[in-house]
Amino acid sequence: MTGLIAHEWIEKAGGAERVLDSFVDMYPEADVYCLWNVAPERYPEGKVAESPLARSPLRGRKALSLPLMPFVWRDLPAGEYEWMLVSSHLFAHHARTASVDADRTFVYAHTPARYLWAPELDERGRSPLVRSVAPVFRALDARRARRHSHLAANSAFVRDRIRATWRVDAQVIHPPVAVEWLQGVADWAGTLDAADRAVLDGLPDEYILGASRFVGYKRLDVAIAAGAASGVPVVIAGSGPEEAQLRALARDSGVDVHFVLQPTDALMAALMQNALVYVFVPIEDFGIMPVEAMALGTPVIVNEVGGASESVVDGETGVALGSFDESSLRRAVAVSREIDPAAARDRARRFDEARFQGDIRSWMAAA
Repeated sequence: MTGLIAHEWIEKAGGAERVLDSFVDMYPEADVYCLWNVAPERYPEGKVAESPLARSPLRGRKALSLPLMPFVWRDLPAGEYEWMLVSSHLFAHHARTASVDADRTFVYAHTPARYLWAPELDERGRSPLVRSVAPVFRALDARRARRHSHLAANSAFVRDRIRATWRVDAQVIHPPVAVEWLQGVADWAGTLDAADRAVLDGLPDEYILGASRFVGYKRLDVAIAAGAASGVPVVIAGSGPEEAQLRALARDSGVDVHFVLQPTDALMAALMQNALVYVFVPIEDFGIMPVEAMALGTPVIVNEVGGASESVVDGETGVALGSFDESSLRRAVAVSREIDPAAARDRARRFDEARFQGDIRSWMAAA
């Protein structure tokens, strides 16, 4: 059966792109449509069609393009498609093509648009432009979401947000994590090239890891605070606009903090595998990186609010915290020392890609 896969926009990396990759792997004959594609090497030439926005000065300018997106999604190119599978975290669930009705449209929702519905979690939603159009677009967004009878959410946390915003129910299907790939290497340090090996060898034997983009809502400050509370060195891995602020915080923390900028995938895996604990406490829709850490046998400290707490078994594969004060962080690090790495690895296997694809196929087949 010929299908169409719709996705907001294609980045070089990201959790949503992992879902898209899995969809394309499942349905290799399906066409792909997006607003714009900044990773043309990701799929074979001719596989991806872009919207008119991609040929305009608005290409890649998400906030400025936002008012036009709902209308662009309602005017997809004509094609004889028998079904449509949508990966949506903004307006892609508005997608409509003449040959596919709502009964044969399947929407996998990463979240209702945080720009509109949860601006406290996304600073872009606090811009004057977005605030000015948000009431109108919230009403439109909810109305178009309610036309779908086949809706899946990437976590129970997002399912609850969908109920509160769109007023519809969704089936929970957690996103795919590259567990098999991560667990296919016994010792990631042994795979590193000379430059990455020198970085790893320059780190303390024991450390707490914080890794993500260097932006405020990722709460890398809590990883530094956990090190200060427990007297354990900290490694901060990633990159982003708030590097200077994090370095200043590290200097004032009283704990040894090391920065690893833009680590390769192999180095990131080695950093996780060698860490005492991985600290990941933003309020996320799901959170793939905590599952990756568990896949490598490393316990995680997560926020009890948000989707990350759905992958972690509190006290068995990590710790879910409601408070990040000094005593709570000290206790969480102490509990993490007692976690059985085998239990963490086993838990992570429940979120691998084969499970995701099986769940998606069952969801679609049931309809």
